[in-house]
Amino acid sequence: MIRTIIIPHQQSISFDIPEDYVGKQIEVIAFAKDEGNTKAKPAKQKVTFTALSLDTRGYKFNRDEANER
Repeated sequence: MIRTIIIPHQQSISFDIPEDYVGKQIEVIAFAKDEGNTKAKPAKQKVTFTALSLDTRGYKFNRDEANER
């Protein structure tokens, strides 16, 4: 893949492609760097998890009990 940025000084441009691209279908895309995604990005919403609340004061995790089988 080849990607390059140029500043054309006239309406017509030409460029060479690698030899291994000859005979293959290639895609050429041209757009100005300042055009494209002009939509304002929506503000990120703060994610909260309020559906579940547990009181874990005084809880001690017992790894041996958890792995017991």
